[in-house]
Amino acid sequence: MSKCYVVGIDGSEGGVRAAKFAAEDAKAAGATLKIIHVLEWSAYSFLTPEELEQRHKRREEDLTKAKTAILNPLVSALGDYGIQIDAVVKYGNIAETLVNYGKESNATHIFVGRHGGSKLSNRIFGSVPANLVQIADVPVTVVP
Repeated sequence: MSKCYVVGIDGSEGGVRAAKFAAEDAKAAGATLKIIHVLEWSAYSFLTPEELEQRHKRREEDLTKAKTAILNPLVSALGDYGIQIDAVVKYGNIAETLVNYGKESNATHIFVGRHGGSKLSNRIFGSVPANLVQIADVPVTVVP
């Protein structure tokens, strides 16, 4: 079975460090790399048809911006590693979307960066890495 690594990035330096760390490991292990940026999105709202149309338009704009500003530069920067890299943007709960994408991709490992959220919000809501470690079916590496 070939190895597949999923890297969740958020546009932060921590995400870039996680992607570089995963790329180094993927090169050594002969693994493919799948990079994903998740945009937080809630389907639970009551909108008029006009509001839904505007929301859909903004969603498409957000996808394009994320690909252009976050994914494409990172994939380009990782090109020197000589590994297969795929990149996607998805909407949803970040930890759940990373786990589901990992399952779809037959991932053998998930990598994320540690993001410096406030201590209060992390205590109330939990951090993405902490949630991911609890719900993932494969090893998770949190890169500082």
